[in-house]
Amino acid sequence: MKKLLPIALAAMFATPALAGSLAAPAMEPAVIEAQTSSSAGGLLIPIFLLVLLAAAASGSSSYTAPT
Repeated sequence: MKKLLPIALAAMFATPALAGSLAAPAMEPAVIEAQTSSSAGGLLIPIFLLVLLAAAASGSSSYTAPT
């Protein structure tokens, strides 16, 4: 019985000591996703260019037909 008590005490106090360490835990860096623009933003410039092209094509010309 005299040998059982020190072994039991050693096992009881040694188990929590092996459970972790005193070193700071290593945290993974947080991943932040960049916000993307909507798909309508990519259509704005081509539509604007088409409107400019149509305006240039429909402009009045100074050409007069020969008589």
